[in-house]
Amino acid sequence: MLNKPAGVVCATRDRAHRTVLDLLDEPNKTGLHVAGRLDIDATGLVLITDDGEWSHHITSPRHKQPKTYRVELAEPLTDVARLALEAGVQLNGEPRPCAPAGVEVVAERVLRLTLTEGKYHQVKRMLAAVGNHVTALHRERIGSIVLDPALPEGGYRQLLPEEVRF
Repeated sequence: MLNKPAGVVCATRDRAHRTVLDLLDEPNKTGLHVAGRLDIDATGLVLITDDGEWSHHITSPRHKQPKTYRVELAEPLTDVARLALEAGVQLNGEPRPCAPAGVEVVAERVLRLTLTEGKYHQVKRMLAAVGNHVTALHRERIGSIVLDPALPEGGYRQLLPEEVRF
């Protein structure tokens, strides 16, 4: 479990940016990969593993693992936009609408969004589809794994046995 800071890419190697693996002070990073990527400007929960089966289970859309994000918006979320997100919005270039999202309004320009898919830039594209713009994105949870509040940005820890079970 890693608390990804902004400006770091979810990759094992990158010529232009620091990667999440660069944040690990571990002697052997061979075979590690990122299970559940975040954009360079997004922050929060990233899972790093060497277990392909577990990674597939946690990231495959077929398993519908919920992912929860704290989303800061440029404009207040309208009731119409909230209802559209909860029903499943149509994204530009996608053949079918997104699966319905769980929406919790935290403050006028802050919401908690829970998705069961993992489309490219999905949160940003969903909010754009309802006429808004994401100004900050922070992942709080993947499946039953919740970002440890004791982890500082860039900090990491081993997953607990109960966090790894599926």
